Amino acid sequence: MEFSQRTMDLVSEAEDALRERFAHIDRVSFENTKKIMDAFRNHRVSEAMFNPTSGYGYDDRGRDTLDAIWAEVMGAEAAFVRHQIVNGTQALTIGLFGLLRPGDVLFSVAGKPYDTLDEVIGNSGTPGNGSLRDFGVEYRQADLLPDGSFDEETIRRVLSEEGERVKVVFIQRSKGYLNRKTLSVDEIGALIPKVKALVPNAYVVVDNCYGEFVETKEPTAVGADMIIGSLIKNPGGGMAETGGYIAGTARAVELASYRLTSVGCGLEVGASMGQNKSLFKGLFYAPHTTAQALKTAHLAAYLFGERGLGFEVEPAWNEERHDIIQSVITRSAEGLCAFCRGIQAGSPIDSFVTPEPWEMPGYGDKVIMAAGAFTQGSSIELSADGPLREPYTAFFQGGLTYESGKIGIMSAAEEVQRAGLGKK
Repeated sequence: MEFSQRTMDLVSEAEDALRERFAHIDRVSFENTKKIMDAFRNHRVSEAMFNPTSGYGYDDRGRDTLDAIWAEVMGAEAAFVRHQIVNGTQALTIGLFGLLRPGDVLFSVAGKPYDTLDEVIGNSGTPGNGSLRDFGVEYRQADLLPDGSFDEETIRRVLSEEGERVKVVFIQRSKGYLNRKTLSVDEIGALIPKVKALVPNAYVVVDNCYGEFVETKEPTAVGADMIIGSLIKNPGGGMAETGGYIAGTARAVELASYRLTSVGCGLEVGASMGQNKSLFKGLFYAPHTTAQALKTAHLAAYLFGERGLGFEVEPAWNEERHDIIQSVITRSAEGLCAFCRGIQAGSPIDSFVTPEPWEMPGYGDKVIMAAGAFTQGSSIELSADGPLREPYTAFFQGGLTYESGKIGIMSAAEEVQRAGLGKK
């Protein structure tokens, strides 16, 4: 793979400018790694915990210990992590169906949730398919203000109108497919007591996808009742082949566990089938791998932003980050597709494949995805995607190593320039 002198010069310039930011990322990674290693020692992790169980999975010591470690690391009362959860959407579905009952209101206070939740909520899809709406759960929404902060006036008004009918106040930490800022843990933590003052019995649920280990604390450490995520994003460290997690208060996690398996069984069952080792190892690697993805995202912001190819990017190269996602607003379908082609060509797996937009299940628009990953759909590995709709934003994330992530970003820069796009 050959790179132009312009691209190489931009990378050199970016790395000089980002030296201080990279050092901060390494400090956060150290703090989170120490937290995880302390939890491993506290719970006396041993090789015997990697032994598989089958059938019902009763008395799976490794599984139960891993749950306890996750709770400690996330600053929660309880948690479960399971390889049987197929993706983040299913983990969110387990949590929401576990907490909500007919007549309840689900109130999203950070705007529209991620596209794949539309059918789960019942905002799209075929009536009768089993959405929350089919089961009598109503949905309300408050958009973020133009500056990316919570619209507290609207939130107070809706909570006052609906009162105790609001059972779940839902916060999506990351931007999803929206052109907005990602929410910090402190911003989420500042809102929670204001919500609880009006609806003390409501559960505050945070979609934590893409945000784990970017900061030194998680939303459960600042009062969230439940956080939910996928293991093929940050917390699997590139080691977990599949899976998801839920952490939170003991009661919230218990209710979610009854949706995971069945009422009465909860977390007592669920064979690990030899997956415990990769889940333990993934958590161990997670802070470091997340740091590599963050560095790659900062580099992408520099190369594609005003100092580089001149695209609008969010966050900017020198901004503090609260998730691993980097947005590059291309303003054209060809720009989005060229970016994704470059990422695919710079990937270790299926580099010879040309990604094309397609009607992906769960999405309202055609979506293009580039993901030359060892694990299918893994967002902690080098990947980029976006819906074919205005303003044609490429959402970039991942990089198991900074070195491979840098190669992928340089490849994307080359492809965009070959398409005649960007600042000359």
